[in-house]
Amino acid sequence: MRLVLASNNAKKLKELQALFAALPIELVTQGSLGVTEAEEPFHTFVENGLAKARHASVATGLPAIADDSGLCVDALGGQPGVASAHFAPLPEAAAGHSDREALRRLQDEANNSLLLQRLAGAADRRARFVSTLVAVRSAADPEPLIAFGRWEGTVLAQPVGSGGFGYDPLLHIPALGRAVAELPAELKNQHSHRALAARQLAALMRGAWRLG
Repeated sequence: MRLVLASNNAKKLKELQALFAALPIELVTQGSLGVTEAEEPFHTFVENGLAKARHASVATGLPAIADDSGLCVDALGGQPGVASAHFAPLPEAAAGHSDREALRRLQDEANNSLLLQRLAGAADRRARFVSTLVAVRSAADPEPLIAFGRWEGTVLAQPVGSGGFGYDPLLHIPALGRAVAELPAELKNQHSHRALAARQLAALMRGAWRLG
C-alpha cells in the first residue's frame, strides 16, 4: 500500500520508514507529490494531525499518515506544544535561504535558545516529547486511526549531542542516562515518543486495515 506522509521533513520520513519497516507500505512525502503543507490552526496534536492527514489525502487521492508532535514543558503550561516547530521567530540569518533543511536547522537553534531563555532559573524542568500519529484511508474516512506516544524527560541547561533534530539536544531521558541527541538512531527508534505511537498505529493498521 502506498501512503503519503503529510510532512516534508526528510528526517521524519526516514524515522517513520524505519518504524514501519515491517508493514507492507511505501511512505512518500507530500512534497514529492507537489502537495503544500496544511494549515494547523488547532490547539491539540490530534486535531492538527487529522487536518494534515485529510489535507494530504484530498490532494493526492491516497491514504495518508500524519504526525503531529512536539515538546510539552510542565513549567510552561505545556508549551511549546503544537507550536514546537515554530516556537521562536526565524533569525535574521535565515533571510535569503532557500534550502529547506538549512532553514530547519536555523529554526531549531532559535527554538532551543528561546526555550532555555523561558526556563532560566526554573526549578521544575520536567518535559516530554509527545507524538500523535493519524492515518486515514481517504479524506472522508469516518474511522481515522489515532495513536499516541509520550517520552518523559527533563530539559537540560544547554544543548548536548549531535544527532536527531528539533529539541533532541535539550531533552535528557533519565531512563537512558543521555539526551535524545546523544542516542544512536537504533536506540531512539526503540524508545522514542514516535516509536511508541508507531507501534500502536502499526497494530491498529494490521487490525482495522488488514495489513501485515
